[in-house]
Amino acid sequence: MSESEPQEGNYENMLKMVEDPKRDLEKLLEEIEKLTVQATWMAYDMVVTRTSPDLANSMRHLEDAFLSCKEAVGKWQEVLSESKGEEQKKE
Repeated sequence: MSESEPQEGNYENMLKMVEDPKRDLEKLLEEIEKLTVQATWMAYDMVVTRTSPDLANSMRHLEDAFLSCKEAVGKWQEVLSESKGEEQKKE
């Protein structure tokens, strides 16, 4: 009987050795699938942008508008922080 116990332990160890790489491979395949989807969308976006000049112009216009808004918000934040500083000095 003592001989069968080590064999059972070896069998369990072998199962674990087989299951671990299998799990690792499944995780890697999932990551590869996610990366493939991302790469596909990136390629699609590049093709659409290059074939549609209107889209590129719209994107430039949106970027310019965003930068203008960002600049305006920054100026207002400065004004607000200055006014808060003056209020604190009065107190």
